[in-house]
Amino acid sequence: MQEEYVKEQKILEKTEMEKEIELIKCIIKTREDLKMNIKNFEYAKEELVDYYIYEIKANQAKLDYLIKIAKTKGIQVDMINDKKFTFEEVEEEAG
Repeated sequence: MQEEYVKEQKILEKTEMEKEIELIKCIIKTREDLKMNIKNFEYAKEELVDYYIYEIKANQAKLDYLIKIAKTKGIQVDMINDKKFTFEEVEEEAG
């Protein structure tokens, strides 16, 4: 029995602050993914070496792109370096 696709309701437009928070979250996640890929590459064997090279290049390109967007929006990228940055604090300030 095949399930039918149910169209979701219209998603409300996010505020600029919500977009910036989402961008910061994405930068932090991509940076962590990149660190993990580099660590895994160090221990990779045989076919996995090529896989991790691809992952490292892809995540580095994504990170470069996200940082470029953040800079154009005036977000200080140095602030993102703090891994203990909590989004709840920013969301409380916005709300």
